[in-house]
Amino acid sequence: MKLILLFLLLFSVLQAEDPKVRLFDLYEQGDYKRACNYGIRKFNKFSKDESLVSLYAFSCLKSDFVDRLSIPISILKKSSDGRKNAAYLSIILMQKKLLYHALIDEINLSAFSFPSTDTTLSKVFDLYSKNEYEKRGSKYYLNDDTLEHVYYKLFLKKHSNINKIIIQEYHDNRLTTEHVYR
Repeated sequence: MKLILLFLLLFSVLQAEDPKVRLFDLYEQGDYKRACNYGIRKFNKFSKDESLVSLYAFSCLKSDFVDRLSIPISILKKSSDGRKNAAYLSIILMQKKLLYHALIDEINLSAFSFPSTDTTLSKVFDLYSKNEYEKRGSKYYLNDDTLEHVYYKLFLKKHSNINKIIIQEYHDNRLTTEHVYR
């Protein structure tokens, strides 16, 4: 009987999911939201591995959980790639926070010059901070300056007494992507 229990215990340990493998698989499958949510639950299992911390952070970025970037940013400092990723992620987090501040408190960002990234959030931030938008009611319409027939609609939406930034991306007047920043 003890042998059977020992065998079952050993089998269950071998079948236990390796958080590092699972996180990588979810990312590779393009299931960024699940990768981010899984990563936050298992973070302590891989927090010393900068490549996995980066994988977790980019999963959260690609699923619009930008506020989850602060812990990875503070950890990514041991390697050149880690520091580069931390700097990149810091820019995006800063842009989200400043855009949120500007939209709610009606702060003008045009006097400032900030770095940029290739994300939709950065494109919208850059256009907004250069006052390259048309405001209709409480919504901002921003034409992409690099892609023809692409524009963004930027606005706040209140959910459970918290404002969320919404960025809708349109191609040829058809909504193609909606980003929700909590």
